Amino acid sequence: MTAQPSGHPSGAAGFLHRFEGLRARLPGARLGFVDALRGEAAEAFRQQGFPTRRVEAWKYTDLRPLAAAGFDEPLTAVDSAPDLPPAHGAARAVFVDGRFREDLSALDGLPYAARSLAETLPGLAGRLGGLARIDAQPMVALNTMLFEDGLVVTVPAGVAGGVLDLVSVATASERPEAFHPRHLIRLGAGASLTLIETATGPAKARYLHNPVYEIEVAAGAALTHAQLQQEGDAGFQLSTVYARVDEGGTYDNFTLNAGARLVRNEIHAILAGPKAACHMNGAQLLQDGQHADTTTVLDHAAPDCASRQTYKTVLAGRSRGVFQGKIHVHQIAQRTDGYQMNQALLLSPEAEIDSKPQLEIYADDVKCSHGATVGEIDAEQLFYLRSRGIPEARARALLVEAFLKEAIEGVQDETARGALDAAVTGWWQRQERAA
Repeated sequence: MTAQPSGHPSGAAGFLHRFEGLRARLPGARLGFVDALRGEAAEAFRQQGFPTRRVEAWKYTDLRPLAAAGFDEPLTAVDSAPDLPPAHGAARAVFVDGRFREDLSALDGLPYAARSLAETLPGLAGRLGGLARIDAQPMVALNTMLFEDGLVVTVPAGVAGGVLDLVSVATASERPEAFHPRHLIRLGAGASLTLIETATGPAKARYLHNPVYEIEVAAGAALTHAQLQQEGDAGFQLSTVYARVDEGGTYDNFTLNAGARLVRNEIHAILAGPKAACHMNGAQLLQDGQHADTTTVLDHAAPDCASRQTYKTVLAGRSRGVFQGKIHVHQIAQRTDGYQMNQALLLSPEAEIDSKPQLEIYADDVKCSHGATVGEIDAEQLFYLRSRGIPEARARALLVEAFLKEAIEGVQDETARGALDAAVTGWWQRQERAA
């Protein structure tokens, strides 16, 4: 695809300008339902624009640096071969600058279907856009307006899908680039899958990675979804996940934010059937100059459902972390069991954390709780380790790892938990080298 020439408008106007120029060439342009959906999204984005801090949900996250940039379409060379992160399973779907790369992927012989969204659009009427809210989420409207590709996974009823790696790699460029992948994941009744997503990019490249996920977990199915965000330190990532879990199903999400200049990970999950469960755990590991925002909205819309949320944030230098978590219990959702905890560990007096837990309960028979703590490394614990001959850097690392342990141990899948452990260890090793 040909990029728009440099000098086009920036901010919301720039993206709308690009959409008008690219609309006839975007995937699905000749499919009526796709073109109509893009048009609705463009109008929604025109009405909303980039959210400002005057919008309550964006009170702690300032998108002005992103809005001021003039992003272009990526121009990835067809034969480019970027470095890929280590594989966690035999199956792998690789996207370079938001576009599926079959030559780098390994999707043959799977007991389920995993294909490029651009190739499968004709069969996605009623599924694409079924969960996403373009009217309420401007970044989702932006994605819907400009998506080019993504991954479509359909696991049939009763099938154990094993582990699937979803890899997103940004490439270096002299100009800011933006890509908006759209991923659709559907598990049939009693099916299972572990999806390990890794996002990486070059250290100094300015780019926007704006993925949207629409996830459906049918009755009795189980999806483990580990998101390892390790973008380049000049990049932006704004990720939005929509997950619907039916009767007896389980959605297990873990998000690790350990890269990017600015990142917001937003999860909207609805427990739509009795005895459905959702576990959302995460860790934000922030260095000087980084801003990371985790925002969750969990709807208990059926009786006898359970949810658990544990999020940990470690902040070094002049970094800022945000956690906003809302549990909404509908009147029908009797015997709800919901738990939410957010904890922050400050490694620097210049670090900042904003925490906003919320409970909105309309049922009578519920058990819900939430809490938040903020603190520094315990001086007595540090002294104890030092007195046993452990060097200070290693002692601090041990205490940070112990702080994060509760969140990581909440991930039941061993492969996903191992990937998270490795990512956390790698982050701390980089801190030690930089010290």
